[in-house]
Amino acid sequence: MTGSRGRTDGDHGGDRTTLRVPGTPCWVSAMVHDLTATQEFYGALFGWEFRPGPQQLGPYVRALLGGREVAGIGQLPQDRHLPVAWTPYFASDDVDRTAEAVRLCGGTVGVGPLDAAEAGRMAIASDPAGAVFGIWQASAHLGTALSGAPGAPVWNELLTYDATGVAAFYETAFGHTPKAVPDAGTDRVTLHIDGRPVAGLRGLGDALPRDRGPHWVTYFGTADVDAAVERVAGLGGRVLEPARESERGRMAVVADPEGARFALVRGATG
Repeated sequence: MTGSRGRTDGDHGGDRTTLRVPGTPCWVSAMVHDLTATQEFYGALFGWEFRPGPQQLGPYVRALLGGREVAGIGQLPQDRHLPVAWTPYFASDDVDRTAEAVRLCGGTVGVGPLDAAEAGRMAIASDPAGAVFGIWQASAHLGTALSGAPGAPVWNELLTYDATGVAAFYETAFGHTPKAVPDAGTDRVTLHIDGRPVAGLRGLGDALPRDRGPHWVTYFGTADVDAAVERVAGLGGRVLEPARESERGRMAVVADPEGARFALVRGATG
């Protein structure tokens, strides 16, 4: 799922010791209204533990599995009644340059670019259809240190109106190579970096939920999808798409108590 290059000078608390290739998904983060309750939910669901992260945008924690960072959760200001969602971040060698490319390609930069203490430099943007994503230029914090394992990010997929159309944006802004998925009757594209798939796009046309609009969905690994779905419901979350077999393995789509959607998956992705 991920690519990397270049050595760094240290481990940084269990993180990978290589920088991600630009355009590779390198982190996933959610901004929520109740930080404490959200930590309790994901701690019980995935076994995450937490430690403080950069506070530039307000209270923020990093989630860890076995001491390795897998995701971030921040708290929204009390007066910001925004939808809660998981947001993937794409690696960049130069956030300012990438942010300018996003603007030139018809996207919007909503936050930043700005420094996140010594961790790195970031921006939050949206593509021309409105799907929100982040851009991350690593310094001390290299991003997700564990991927593909239960409780860690496995894959990111964009649900949008026209996958083929928006693929050109990601190709220009991040250097992705889009490849149509040979599946008759569907609008699906896989984004590649250095010949490897790093993310998927799925065009749903008018079937895209109007209450959400285009949005990225993060897939988290689990050893038992059905058991994880039961835990989600028991912890106050919602089951949006019951567990089923798919080309990625057994999967389900759920939401946490604040409404942030994500997928649970066991098996291959891409």
